[in-house]
Amino acid sequence: METIMIFQLFLLICSFSTALLQSENEIISHLRQTESQTGDTGKKRVAFSASLLASGEGYIGPFNTQRTLVFRNIVANIGNAYNPNTGFFIAPVRGAYHFEFYIRGGGQASHGTGAVLVKNGNPVFIAFEDKSSYIVKPSNGVTLLLEIGDVVLINQWQNSRIFDNHNHHTTFSGHLLFTM
Repeated sequence: METIMIFQLFLLICSFSTALLQSENEIISHLRQTESQTGDTGKKRVAFSASLLASGEGYIGPFNTQRTLVFRNIVANIGNAYNPNTGFFIAPVRGAYHFEFYIRGGGQASHGTGAVLVKNGNPVFIAFEDKSSYIVKPSNGVTLLLEIGDVVLINQWQNSRIFDNHNHHTTFSGHLLFTM
């Protein structure tokens, strides 16, 4: 009698283990199927960071109109969404992106230091300081919802001067927070 009870208990445990294993296999199969349906957009990696000058030092500007700043010293360009020849960041996927920019200038009475982050030709946020002496370092940041192909860039503010050198004071960075 005792042997029969142990055998029945053994069968119960085996059937429970088999059901649990089938359930795990179904979950894994479902995850793989969901992953294949979402494709690469859920896994897209986009991040860049660059400074203005790759070498040398000096002031840029002043100019009587805004000019696109081209950040040529690339520290990272994961996903290749930033173009170091044009200064354009072009969104490869729809999602929320975060951008930051830091601009250095020297105090000068006639020219401030400033730049504006632009999305698809429209100004979003500006960073500007106007001091007659000392070093200034205006900065700003923003999170934007971008569609595929949206363009984000930094323009130098009109009649301003910006400085950079081997210490890479003037920088522009951005990354994808998550896809939408």
